[in-house]
Amino acid sequence: MAGSEKRPRRTKFQSDQDELKLRAAYLYYVEGMTQEQVAQHLDISRIKALRLLAATREDGTVQITINSQAESLIRLQRNLEKHLGLTEAIVVPASSQDEESVAAVVGHATGRYISEQVTNGLSIGVGWGATLQVCMRSLIWREVDDMTVISLLGGLTHATAHNPSAVAWRFAEFYRTELYQITAPVFVPDRELADALWKQDDLKQLYERARAVDIALLSVGDVGTQASIFRRGILNWSDAKSLKDAGAVGDVLCHFVDADGNVLDHPVNHRAMAINPADISRVPKVIISSGGLRKIHAIRAGIAATNAKLLITDVAAAQALLELPPLEQAS
Repeated sequence: MAGSEKRPRRTKFQSDQDELKLRAAYLYYVEGMTQEQVAQHLDISRIKALRLLAATREDGTVQITINSQAESLIRLQRNLEKHLGLTEAIVVPASSQDEESVAAVVGHATGRYISEQVTNGLSIGVGWGATLQVCMRSLIWREVDDMTVISLLGGLTHATAHNPSAVAWRFAEFYRTELYQITAPVFVPDRELADALWKQDDLKQLYERARAVDIALLSVGDVGTQASIFRRGILNWSDAKSLKDAGAVGDVLCHFVDADGNVLDHPVNHRAMAINPADISRVPKVIISSGGLRKIHAIRAGIAATNAKLLITDVAAAQALLELPPLEQAS
């Protein structure tokens, strides 16, 4: 029967084109960009931008306003991009603000996004966190050659599912690529030992590799009672109090930063066997994947610390970030 015929499933390419078309329409009709500016912003040719805009009028996407339920989400993303000096913001709705719900949706979006970035010859530095653990479950397989994964922080002597270095290991295992790891605990007992370890040739070479990656994929943590780094005993609660008293709002790659993204001159930071976030700021594409209202100050600080240009977060966090002071980042 004709009424029982199923509509053909849309391909991922078709869905991506629809999203690109919607973004082009918003930039042109709502923000008033020129066709050339739309093309530059979306990193496409002017001819493709022209065709996309023409298609939006032909298929009814654009009438007098953008005819889509996604318009408010696109507006939120654009406002966030302007407010935090980002090239792109990806914002997804979460059903609640508990850590598992936020990590599930933000991690899934991150896994889908980073899978599209995987190419031959890519070098990618990987951090850690609950969101990135979920991200690893949402990766899409593709065969790649000469890709290199660099773990941006050390591990735990007592390995668990939440080992900081495990995320990079899983990423490298999934794509069957080469992996470089910091072969030391993420925190050592004192600064002298950390300094001595960083002088080792293999770790010096790894540090230089980390500074030269094409993409850095990071998450951030706060300094509250729910923060994994304290809750799982990687650092103790006296460290948390000391860091808060020193002005810390969160950690980026196990380095604690203030509200403006400055790495604190604090004993805990001097013990970290992890890449300093300031040394990631020159990486061509830094991605911060993190959500939740309790992390908004840490997210903002993480963007400032690393000069991140892409943020993947949830709707509630995005709206709350717009209430914080704006950021003007280096180009």
